[in-house]
Amino acid sequence: MSFSEELQLLLRACYPLIYIPTLEEERLEKAIASCARDLSNRPVYIWDFVEGYQDNPNNEGFGKRNPLQALEWIDKLPKNSQAIIILRDFQRFLEDVSISRKLRNLSRALKSQPKNLIIIAPSLNIPADLTEVLTVVDFPLPSGSEIRQEIQRLLPATGPTVGEQLLTDLVRAAQGLSLERIRRVLTLCLARQGRIETDDVELILEEKRQSIRQTQILDFYPTSQQMGDIGGLENLKDWLLRRGDAFSDKARAYGLPNPRGLMLVGIQGTGKSLTAKAIAHHWHLPLLRLDVGRLFGGLVGESESRTRQMINLAEALAPCILWIDEIDKAFGGLEGKGDSGTTSRVFGTFINWLAEKKSSVFVVATANNIQSLPPEMLRKGRFDEIFFVGLPNQEEREAIFTVHLSRLRPHNLKEYDIKRLAYETPDFSGAEIEQTIVEAMHISFSQNRDFNTDDLLEAASQIIPLARTAQEQIQFLQNWASAGKARLASRDSRFQRQLN
Repeated sequence: MSFSEELQLLLRACYPLIYIPTLEEERLEKAIASCARDLSNRPVYIWDFVEGYQDNPNNEGFGKRNPLQALEWIDKLPKNSQAIIILRDFQRFLEDVSISRKLRNLSRALKSQPKNLIIIAPSLNIPADLTEVLTVVDFPLPSGSEIRQEIQRLLPATGPTVGEQLLTDLVRAAQGLSLERIRRVLTLCLARQGRIETDDVELILEEKRQSIRQTQILDFYPTSQQMGDIGGLENLKDWLLRRGDAFSDKARAYGLPNPRGLMLVGIQGTGKSLTAKAIAHHWHLPLLRLDVGRLFGGLVGESESRTRQMINLAEALAPCILWIDEIDKAFGGLEGKGDSGTTSRVFGTFINWLAEKKSSVFVVATANNIQSLPPEMLRKGRFDEIFFVGLPNQEEREAIFTVHLSRLRPHNLKEYDIKRLAYETPDFSGAEIEQTIVEAMHISFSQNRDFNTDDLLEAASQIIPLARTAQEQIQFLQNWASAGKARLASRDSRFQRQLN
């Protein structure tokens, strides 16, 4: 159901008090006006704290700097007359006892009248005593078709028309931005060179990065990593490569649903985060990184509002990759968290979205401690697949050494005894192999020479891998994966080393 359909339904059903959180005040008011026209040209009255009521000569300025008077004015309207009353920024006054009491009185009175009161606010902030009388409606960011219409409306000012491919690229780059930001960045493009060109797509992407940073919930993460940068994990890479075109129109025509995502489980340093970055780069999709801790706020209802904002933003940017690193730290041990159920509500909203989402948002979640995750997170339907990323075997360690040394010393790669290095580093993770190379470089740099195999072996002898300091946790993960609870990311179905 679209926003207009949902709002019209609520208006016809005589929902008295509606709360719509959005920063796009102008666009929302146009949408409300459109709904009002479809409902027999229902009159719309707008109030704000500075100007009072507007657009009506009989009431111009009434209720200026007096929010209670603005509510009392509604009582003066004939009971049978239709009306939609818009109150801007009214969330600032909801804590006032007189305002709260008047709203609850209006809620009862307007149920039998063809009137609706709509509060427009930049964020969701509802006191506990008003949660039962206010109906919250989410106003989504502009869709691709809305963005296309806005760009085409602005194009006549550019002189020459743009090609269909450039228009498509502009629309895709602008998804996730408000119409005001889109107008602003396109105006910047026109002011700079008098027309819209291919290079302007990057300006729009930079505006998108700025917009996402301002939410303080998601990060627009640049990626340059490729599938070839991942040493080993051949089963996982094959699974991902088969889904490279899964977001295309051709896949939809074939009948394939949008991929949901995958969970990567394993100990730290085994390449889970690297895989998330490589997926986005290989599929040519934007990568959004979610720090789940940012979802939680101190005000009542703020955490749930941020969760909905995150979901709306991710879906507006679709198709995209949503990377949730170490999800177990956010939702682990729900029963023991004394936060009045806030974490449970956020978790419930999140997993319901995972199960029901139809948008092309591919979720990549990583976890180190599978024991702490609620069972609901792991059941089928939340993710397409759960992969276990274990410690690399000897062949994979050779691949990891080769990847790093090829990047650092491509001209003399053959001088390193990679087979011996892999043999002498049992139980090393990919991150520990990388740190071994860094340590060897420090050793040789201090002696004013290039590093060699002996330096790498010496550095490896000084590193105590996590496999030895966290034996119990790793043993549990290995037993969990070997019991068939997850697919193995590596082709070798046997674990190369059993820890005692």
